[in-house]
Amino acid sequence: MKNILIIIVVAVAFLSSCTTTAPIAKSVAYKGMYDEKPLTVLLMPPINRSTNVEAKEYFHSTLNIPIANAGFYVIPTFLSMEILKKESAYDAELFLNSSLTKFGEVFGADLAVFTIIHKWDKSGLAAKVYVQVEYIIKSTKTNEVVYTRTGDVTYDASVSTGVGGDWGALADIAASAINTAATKYVDVARACNAYTFKDLPAGKYSPIYGTDGEQLAGKKLFKVNLNSKYR
Repeated sequence: MKNILIIIVVAVAFLSSCTTTAPIAKSVAYKGMYDEKPLTVLLMPPINRSTNVEAKEYFHSTLNIPIANAGFYVIPTFLSMEILKKESAYDAELFLNSSLTKFGEVFGADLAVFTIIHKWDKSGLAAKVYVQVEYIIKSTKTNEVVYTRTGDVTYDASVSTGVGGDWGALADIAASAINTAATKYVDVARACNAYTFKDLPAGKYSPIYGTDGEQLAGKKLFKVNLNSKYR
């Protein structure tokens, strides 16, 4: 009897894990976006909890492209930042769990995009940049989270010199270390944003608007390796 109970518990746990990890349609995962049919997006200043003080700026400057490409009108960041600073609203963390109605009224925005940079580390010898970033999109009308993903991203900055043998291996390590040091943080941020938002529901200005609901949504928690070719 005891063995039977153990088998049942293991089977239930297995089935539960399969259920929670099975891919689902975007219309289900991001139901709020399909119900509200948002048009205008406000990019909130990223919340930087990493040790890299410049990460906030790089992420903010590269968020607009993938969202605009998905078919949304993104309020120009130079305009929104000026207003946010004047209104003492530059610290997005203060509004993450607060009412966003005012942002909708002032900017005419339907959605507010929050990003939380949890980690940004660089290893010259490994030729890698390690980033953990959380994306949260909230409705300014309902305050509900309509889209969220968190990614552990490894950005590969390694290069090959094309020289063979042991000397070639050493040359590759040296060249990769130099390339990692010179890697533009904006390239890393751009790759992270492009990958994360590739499953964003299509906005009104997209040719597939209203027809992409059955496409599969990406995992809410994901790990991925990217490089300069991804943008």
